[in-house]
Amino acid sequence: MSVIAEPPVPTIRARRGASHRFGRDPVGVIAAVVVAALVVLALIAPLLGLPDPTLVSLRDADQPPGPEHLLGTDAVGRDILSRLVWGSRTNLLGAALAVAVAVAVGLPSGLVAGYFGGWFDRVADWVNSLNMALPGIVVVLAVRSVTGPSVWIAMAVFGIVLAPAIFRLVRAAVQSVRGELYVDAARVSGLGDARIISRHVLTVVRAPIIIQVARLTGIAIGIQAGLEFLGVSDNTVPSWGNMLNEGFRRMALNPQLVLWPSLFIALTCMALILLGNSLRDALEDSGRRRTPHDRRRSPTTVPADTPADPAALLSVRQLHVGYGSGAEQVEVVRGIDLDVAPGEVLGLIGESGSGKTQTAFSVLGLLPDGGRVVRGSVVFDGREMTASSATERQRLRGVEIAYIPQEPMSNLDPTARIGHQLTTPLRVRLGLSAREAKTRALTLLEKVGIPDPEKAFGAYPHEISGGMAQRVLIAGAVSCNPRLLIADEPTTALDVTVQAEVLDLLRDLQAETGMSMIIVTHDFGVVADICDRVAVMQNGRIVETADTSAVFASPENEYTRRLVGSMLEGRPARRNPFGDPADPFADGGERR
Repeated sequence: MSVIAEPPVPTIRARRGASHRFGRDPVGVIAAVVVAALVVLALIAPLLGLPDPTLVSLRDADQPPGPEHLLGTDAVGRDILSRLVWGSRTNLLGAALAVAVAVAVGLPSGLVAGYFGGWFDRVADWVNSLNMALPGIVVVLAVRSVTGPSVWIAMAVFGIVLAPAIFRLVRAAVQSVRGELYVDAARVSGLGDARIISRHVLTVVRAPIIIQVARLTGIAIGIQAGLEFLGVSDNTVPSWGNMLNEGFRRMALNPQLVLWPSLFIALTCMALILLGNSLRDALEDSGRRRTPHDRRRSPTTVPADTPADPAALLSVRQLHVGYGSGAEQVEVVRGIDLDVAPGEVLGLIGESGSGKTQTAFSVLGLLPDGGRVVRGSVVFDGREMTASSATERQRLRGVEIAYIPQEPMSNLDPTARIGHQLTTPLRVRLGLSAREAKTRALTLLEKVGIPDPEKAFGAYPHEISGGMAQRVLIAGAVSCNPRLLIADEPTTALDVTVQAEVLDLLRDLQAETGMSMIIVTHDFGVVADICDRVAVMQNGRIVETADTSAVFASPENEYTRRLVGSMLEGRPARRNPFGDPADPFADGGERR
């Protein structure tokens, strides 16, 4: 029995890569500097030699900024700068306490509830729902009436109020990953639950937790300042909220008393959110944005012995696609070559996991998270796609290169009507007016065989059948007259009758428009129906490329022979596309 390998654990090199990506993000660096400066100020406040923030000197009341008091004084002569710096200790520590309590309560309970489910999940969900139903401020005020005006007790209680925000986020993330195949494989291989959670599950919740912690820290700072502003905490302790309380009462006489604490609160909350976003991006960036370093590691030079075909619309040379990095990189496409001529239909066939969909995504520039073109060349209409920016590829998709995904019902937005999903690309990419886009969309729906285009135009995806949904996707794919259409298993989720209708539709559209097509499939019957040539993939490599008739008549590769044999063995004829294996078109019918 084969066991799926565990995803690699982040290495020192990967962590250094994250640091490098973070260092190249100016917003993140600036936010980190601001947060670090505030933390350092709070820590070294006793060493700065500032005036006592609680020292009252009526003789110095309401002094303007000057050499002795850089930001002036308040109504009782206390130094504003000193109170801001010392107040940062109170507010940052209070917020940190609240978030630490929230994480300590919400994270482990969310992990256990999401991973194991059962009675603990039900009980934890009920308790957290009850917690969320309680008015947090009222709870904190009630605790304050019992324990006294202690900011630390108030923020610890508020941390418990915030815990459901962590619990629900973690629980949902864990539930989404606990059924993944690699988690099941880890169980089969004998790994314990604790190791599976630490190795597989925590990496999933890392990114949302970073964002949530930054958000909750800002909320905790705001709530603490609000409580202090209302005067329900110890007003002898210097804090930003107490400064706001006094400043509001004397706003007409000394507006700067409100200005400075407001700026500190706003700046801190903004910096925390921006820092959280940047950290998340740096840690989770897995190839969606290519850096110059990535480009140096991913050369696109075409090998001299296999030049790109200048007559081909699409020419792929020595394409390698990998996931991960360094020694832990796994290649799923290993040096393939293929060409698609103008007006040609190429069948890319192979069993599941052979790399055919990854090849298609490489051409589209839409590899999933973690995937990247390691090396090789993808030339479309004379343009090197691997060296193109994301913006340049975006301009091509939908207009020059279109895509039909498999599983049509899951690729339509259930919240939007069919007409809206068809007209939006027409208006954005072709610049059509609303009326022109609707007219073209109705024409396309009629062309793809929708019986009542007007009704389908106003329907939601759940109101149409799977076959109609596939026709809608085809209409959307060809709406901008692409030159290359990539269809990924376009008939997999459909019954035999609808499969034949969809293939007839694709054949008619290709003949009408003259576009090139790549049909990604594992079904040789589909290949026989529509394709001019076939490229057979196995384990990330193309093992045979030939005309469709030649592949069925006399396949050269042993793997191809097994595939053809498995398709023909015991299979009823569908339009008898191949008849006698020695004469795939012996029935006299034309393939196209």
